[in-house]
Amino acid sequence: MYSGGEHPAILTPRPPTGATAGARTPQHMEPQRESTRRAIPQNTQTRARGHRGPPHSRAGRHRNTESTGPSPARIAAPPPRQEGQRLAPPPESPTIPEEQPATTQQRRPSLRPTPGTHTGDFNHFPEDPLFADVIQRAEQAIESGVCPERISQGSSGSYFVKDSKGKIIGVFKPKSEEPYGHLNPKWTKYFHKLCCPCCFGRGCLLPNQGYLSEAAASLVDTKLGLGVVPKTKVVYLASETFHYSAIDRAKSRGKKYALEKVPKVGRRFHRVGLPPKVGSFQLFVEGYREADNWLRRFEAEPLPENTRKQLQSQFERLVVLDYIIRNTDRGNDNWLIKYENPGEGREQQKEAEWPENSPDCSIKIAAIDNGLAFPFKHPDEWRAYPFHWAWLPQAKVAFSQETRELVLSRLSDMNFVQDLCEDLYELFKADKGFDKTMFERQMSVMRGQVLNLTQALKDGKSPIQLVQMPRVVVERSRSGGQGRVVTLGNAFTQTFHCKRPFFSSW
Repeated sequence: MYSGGEHPAILTPRPPTGATAGARTPQHMEPQRESTRRAIPQNTQTRARGHRGPPHSRAGRHRNTESTGPSPARIAAPPPRQEGQRLAPPPESPTIPEEQPATTQQRRPSLRPTPGTHTGDFNHFPEDPLFADVIQRAEQAIESGVCPERISQGSSGSYFVKDSKGKIIGVFKPKSEEPYGHLNPKWTKYFHKLCCPCCFGRGCLLPNQGYLSEAAASLVDTKLGLGVVPKTKVVYLASETFHYSAIDRAKSRGKKYALEKVPKVGRRFHRVGLPPKVGSFQLFVEGYREADNWLRRFEAEPLPENTRKQLQSQFERLVVLDYIIRNTDRGNDNWLIKYENPGEGREQQKEAEWPENSPDCSIKIAAIDNGLAFPFKHPDEWRAYPFHWAWLPQAKVAFSQETRELVLSRLSDMNFVQDLCEDLYELFKADKGFDKTMFERQMSVMRGQVLNLTQALKDGKSPIQLVQMPRVVVERSRSGGQGRVVTLGNAFTQTFHCKRPFFSSW
């Protein structure tokens, strides 16, 4: 029986005389002692400063030191420092300076996406330094207070982007403000959905992918060397003039207030300003006017022969682009014409008569508003969405030799078409709602358009004859090869789309 005194469970055991320090040290201290022994010379058994062990192990170590009889000086002196040994305690944490008021730069909204987030460093285009410079100028202008201006025309939220001097340098179309986007600032499509839901939207297009269609049209234009689409890419921008929800604006105001009042807390926010919007950014083209304005004049006043050939060549490139991407919204108000005559002033160019001898005159076409293209099926419901250029006189002229030499050799090569599909895949898969199955259906329609266009160019047909050809869908065969070299016979299946929309134009 226990009769008193200290409780036996907390008594410090007295080690036997002459026992080593290792025997008296608990088992869990063995690895630390061994590492200390290797670091300290054999003739010095003092423990490193800053090392704290259990009380009984420290006591045993001191008794062992006394039995060896070291001199007091040796005990007090620190052991020689060995390589890799840390004798001094870790340095204290640096003193945190007093909070400084947030600077103007810290209060500015973060326009560029932070690395590691979903957006990443997306607005960097090392392969296109000219385009990257334009985007940088746009960001600097927004930071300095020159915000984009909303375009009044159209049924979606699109903006003229300016540089620091107020000059328009591009057109930005956010994804969330597309015609059927949830933040579209214009009410046209809202009333369309409310009053006529059965005809709302376009059943052949994927919703809210107009910004990808804009960038993809520019990609197709570049791959084929057409030169009719202004450079367009997907970018991220943030501005007070964009249409944001009330929640986003309230969060932005709250973060700015916290940054001003409590800088220590405000600097912890990932982003202070409004969230950047993803959308298509198209370079602004100067000197162009809507095609309707020029077409009416061309109809009343015949062009000189050399100018007429230039217009026909540019028109055929527009036809090639629209037919391949199956643009469902190509009216005469969303493609532009630029007429230049260096020998005359602007006032003289507006006169009734064209100059007879003007070798330096040039006509160029710009294909804008390509956001309603790349359908996943041919239109077969209510409307046919025709190409309005099919009724122009230029559409009755057969494709020229220049156009055939430009695109026929490329479109006839299925490997080139497959490379184009892969480039489009890299572009489209960046969208959060990307569906590989639906993308493959989009490419099936595009391959069918390429097949028809190739045949029309070989047969010397005209654009109006092209749009009257049977609609084709070229699907990838499940048993087809997956290699880099593909042919139409062993990798794809060709089918005809016979269903026509209720209102058909041809």
